[in-house]
Amino acid sequence: MANLGIQLLGFTLAFLGIIGSIASTAMVEWKASSYAGDNIITAQALYEGLWETCAAQSTGQIQCKVYDSLLELPGIVQGTRGLMLSSIVLGFIAILMEIVGMKCTTCMAEQPEQKAKVATVGGGIFIFAGLLALVGTSWYGHRIAQDFYNPLTPTNSRYEFGSALYVGWGAAGLIIIGGCILCCNCSNKSSGKAPRYPPARSAGQPGKDRV
Repeated sequence: MANLGIQLLGFTLAFLGIIGSIASTAMVEWKASSYAGDNIITAQALYEGLWETCAAQSTGQIQCKVYDSLLELPGIVQGTRGLMLSSIVLGFIAILMEIVGMKCTTCMAEQPEQKAKVATVGGGIFIFAGLLALVGTSWYGHRIAQDFYNPLTPTNSRYEFGSALYVGWGAAGLIIIGGCILCCNCSNKSSGKAPRYPPARSAGQPGKDRV
């Protein structure tokens, strides 16, 4: 029962991480306009995401525009899109595998060893999906910091980390932790099997006694 609880915990963390990764990919606040230095214009806030840009007015009105052309996008946006979408697709594959391999499901119940292997592979896919999300968000964040500290970047064109980056970092961490729990739980189960020994023979060897 303890192993089942740990397995459910790992799956829950990884599942919540995938949901957070989807939310981060869809959010527009990947980078937000900065007001550091002499840039004190606060009547309008600019946000840029992976799919569109938005301008928020001080009156509360928000105007968004979807990117017109895919080929004209910067390489950082295209690369981050690919990493995040790959992470989400792998996450769904891992979820399906865990549904088959977890103890609380009846799939492959007559093959417990194969079922445990499927759960372990699913945990490994979760870890890889989390690493892809972590690389995508960290790469994008590194570019924001690089442009921010670049002296050639105009003050009114500098951006800071948006809320989508923090959501993505947290989601990547949950996916990786959940995948590690699933892998460790299954590996401990397989390594804890008692070795099988042939039955011990009695000293008297019945059957050969003679009267």
